[in-house]
Amino acid sequence: MTNDTTTTRDSTTPDSTTPADTTTGGIPGQATAPGGAPRQITPPEDRYATELAFLAAHDSGPRPPGWLLTPRAVVTFVMGSSGDALSLPKGARPEAGVPRRLVIEQKFVGERALVERCVVTLAGERGLLLVGEPGTAKSMLSELLSAAVCGTSALTVQGTAGTTEDQLKYGWNYALLLAQGPTEQALVPSPVLAAMTRGAVARVEEVTRCLPEVQDALVSLLSERRIAVPELAGREGAQVHAAPGFTLIATANLRDKGVSEMSAALKRRFNFEAVGPIGDVDAETALVRRQSRAAVERVGAAYQVDDAVLEALVTAFRDLRDGRSVEGWEVERPSTVMSTAEAVSVAGALGLAAAYFPGDRDVLSLLPGHLLGVVRKDDPADAARLLGYWDGPVRRRAEQGSATWRALWDLRSVLEN
Repeated sequence: MTNDTTTTRDSTTPDSTTPADTTTGGIPGQATAPGGAPRQITPPEDRYATELAFLAAHDSGPRPPGWLLTPRAVVTFVMGSSGDALSLPKGARPEAGVPRRLVIEQKFVGERALVERCVVTLAGERGLLLVGEPGTAKSMLSELLSAAVCGTSALTVQGTAGTTEDQLKYGWNYALLLAQGPTEQALVPSPVLAAMTRGAVARVEEVTRCLPEVQDALVSLLSERRIAVPELAGREGAQVHAAPGFTLIATANLRDKGVSEMSAALKRRFNFEAVGPIGDVDAETALVRRQSRAAVERVGAAYQVDDAVLEALVTAFRDLRDGRSVEGWEVERPSTVMSTAEAVSVAGALGLAAAYFPGDRDVLSLLPGHLLGVVRKDDPADAARLLGYWDGPVRRRAEQGSATWRALWDLRSVLEN
């Protein structure tokens, strides 16, 4: 599952009850920056700015130090208001342009209890580690939580094998360093250090891809809540202390090659929360439809993937992911992660093919080739497992009279090339 890019309608009237979108303009579905420049992906703090302002005025309950919203409002922001329009209490004075009634859009498809546990962890100023298979929306959830808690998801370090300790702590402006020596003005704070001084949420993506010695820089930071700057020893800036509200969200994939195991000391400083695949087939299908439609409409094209194709796509992904079909037939699982994010990518590709090559071929006929491309990513031998899936559940469904699966069965030769 990837970032939810569903286009919503603009709410400008005082009594509007539709989800608000302050980022569309020009090309239908095209995201724009506050200054008007188009961009492919809009951060949640900008995309859902109206919702955040509304929730800040809607719930006046107690907030943890440094938080923009109450914990309850953070959960509502992430999980939505179940289609119900929330109303501001009498006497509330929202920001200009914020409606008095608003439906909060569901942005994360998953368990509400999981989100509540995450919010409680952050409220306690404890580190939060989101773990799970690739494509389960860990990064999206961390972005949403950061945006709701402190108003920004941008204080982020992308973990790689090349990530250095400086990227987690601080670096130097070398021109100033040579001219003045080590001074506070010459120090360049990392996103983590910036979050500490602001009392905000820092994010470290793919923390287990960082080398162990780099990971260990987080141990003292999360326990002592300060960063020492030895170059400024004896001066006021030699110790940078975390302001109230500072905490850190990290993500890690359970199935990733070349990862560095976290030390026991670092693990103890995080609360672990596992983010799993979407359990409900209807919810997953709706998400794939919504996000793939948004991807196609963002380029100004009409979405022409019908529900039968989407249902077959999501069903195939779930069967191959679970190792068992919805009917209970055994399926050999490929080594590739058949994630919701991959399903969205395939559905988007089908939609773009239909838009840019109209009438050339039936959209359903493109599905086997795209599935083959997905399963071959990790191991070319997985192509045989996909062929086995065709000879099993696909053939059986075709024999039971399903027109969609019959058409897919007739396309079996595509998988043999």
